[in-house]
Amino acid sequence: METLLRPSPFLVLSTFHPQTSYSSLNPPFFSNKAVSSSRKVHDRIKSSKFDSVLDLEPTRKSESLDFDVSWIDPSDHRSRRFDLIIIGAGPAGLSLAEQASRYGIRALEDWLDRTWPMSCVYINDHKTRYLDRAYGRVRRKELKLKLLNGCVSNEVKFHKAKVWKIEHQEFESSVVFSDGSELKASLIVDASGFTSHFIEYDKPRNHGYQIAHGILAEVDDHPFDLDEMVLMDWRDSHLGNEPYLQKDNSKYPTFLYAMPFSSNLTFLEETSLVSRPVLSYMDVKKRMVARLRHLGIKVKSVIEVEKWLIPMGGPLPRIPQSVMAIGGDSGIVHPSTAYRWLGQWL
Repeated sequence: METLLRPSPFLVLSTFHPQTSYSSLNPPFFSNKAVSSSRKVHDRIKSSKFDSVLDLEPTRKSESLDFDVSWIDPSDHRSRRFDLIIIGAGPAGLSLAEQASRYGIRALEDWLDRTWPMSCVYINDHKTRYLDRAYGRVRRKELKLKLLNGCVSNEVKFHKAKVWKIEHQEFESSVVFSDGSELKASLIVDASGFTSHFIEYDKPRNHGYQIAHGILAEVDDHPFDLDEMVLMDWRDSHLGNEPYLQKDNSKYPTFLYAMPFSSNLTFLEETSLVSRPVLSYMDVKKRMVARLRHLGIKVKSVIEVEKWLIPMGGPLPRIPQSVMAIGGDSGIVHPSTAYRWLGQWL
């Protein structure tokens, strides 16, 4: 397969803007404000019942990918002009680079870890919806390796540096990096995430936030059907003996997401779909512990921990502008984004 717009090669940049930090988001993720004394006392009284599960350390550690990619040589003046420069090498950036550098779309089946014939949604204690369609879990490492392999096979070049500024001329743009190098391209795409300063908006970026805590856990037993994935469990009867958690849950509800692999192995995740302001991460974890206790699930060990905080929605980028946005800074991230992204591969 040939890359698009030959003969100039493509480029993916793995970068972070030097002036960006988590604290620059609004509202802040970490606050220095003092917690009231009554709240502290309440937390001390309540904390003991949550300690056993929350203190478990994951037995599976993060793996680094051992993969050779083609890097840019800043001293080589012949490799400074490209058809496309992509800022950021996360899921959005790698996906765009892999598909832009070749024709055709590949199937996803080889990347699925496990599938369930159907899924269900518990709306409340009296109402359940069953979805007659399969649900799959993607093998993250294999997916990323597949994307990287596609990029390398189609001569995508990588450059590890911070982007200081982008300058635009009539027919091309220049990207200036922290290492002093400068590269030019016909199109610049920003896939560096929500905190990018290179995309312009007409309105303030007032995000909602999705936050979740999940574990791949070895358990004594669980009540889930092995052929059924629990997409959302909105039931809140487990909070009947937790008045403090129940009060907050009525305002900012969370749901359980469960994928049973065997009678003793399951993935469990408590999620706040979207809220403004962001829900406390500790509150999410405590709600999950209360739910597991109500379901009679005793966690023996934690194999993996999954946690995230994702800004949702916000204004769309201004059109037209010289830098194209994709992924987090494009203003189109919403609760079904993952399904839409995976849909292009199926």
